[in-house]
Amino acid sequence: MLVLKGMGMGAADVVPGVSGGTIAFITGIYEELINSIKSINLATIKLLFSDGFSAFWKAVNGNFLLSIVIGIGISVLSLAKLLKFILENYPELIWSFFFGLIVASAIYVAKQIKSWNVGSIISLVAGIVVAYIITEITPAETTNAWWFIFLSGAIAICAMILPGISGSFILLLMGKYAYIIGAVSDLKIGILAIFLSGAVVGIISFSNLLSWLLKKYHNQTIAVLAGFMVGSLNKVWPWKNTLETFIDRHGIVKPLIQENVLPGNYSGEPFLLMAIALAILGFILIFVVERFANDKTK
Repeated sequence: MLVLKGMGMGAADVVPGVSGGTIAFITGIYEELINSIKSINLATIKLLFSDGFSAFWKAVNGNFLLSIVIGIGISVLSLAKLLKFILENYPELIWSFFFGLIVASAIYVAKQIKSWNVGSIISLVAGIVVAYIITEITPAETTNAWWFIFLSGAIAICAMILPGISGSFILLLMGKYAYIIGAVSDLKIGILAIFLSGAVVGIISFSNLLSWLLKKYHNQTIAVLAGFMVGSLNKVWPWKNTLETFIDRHGIVKPLIQENVLPGNYSGEPFLLMAIALAILGFILIFVVERFANDKTK
């Protein structure tokens, strides 16, 4: 079951605009994931040398983390090409599905807030505004220096465990999405080692902060996460017109500035009913998963 949940996270993380943290949240493993990552620290590393691997593995919740990582790996390797094909050929359909999924996820996350007050409302609005601003930032070409690759890994991995903020999308904004995907495809070990080093440093540092926030300011933190999801809907809206394009360093034409439009502005849109059906399916799927996860917990 944990491997399947990890596969769901991996499938989400492949797509810019969708967060694996969202899947972790709705499947009921989010806080355990954060706390397990947080447990990898100097104390547990010392435990490895003093009491052996078994004690270290138990202290870091090794079986749980390994299952999640295996699931993520399976999805990234098996679904990346399929999702790329759908995004290139039927973008309205896949984005409609994700739109419905994220709307339902935002509702689900908001339900976890134990009491609504001024602080929670301000946190929700702040999350919406920050996520919306992030989605409006124009993708850019950036340096390939080692320090920037390291920084990209650290920031992207933090986004991947935040519901509503996609690590892939952050890489896109930092101009490193295609670069890192290319490094994975070509097995450029040096680049991947720098990127993964940044990811390790980022996720261990950030998980400690996030765990502390969830303990001390649970309602406000959850409200910000729900706000992230609502704000990210701007990016996931299925129907867009490209106003301006740019050519990346590989000679590929990519959208630079896009605007959201109503489906009716697409003349002869052949997939409108199917897109709406997929949005509804994505919406329903979240609550089916929630119900299933609750039943398994009980």
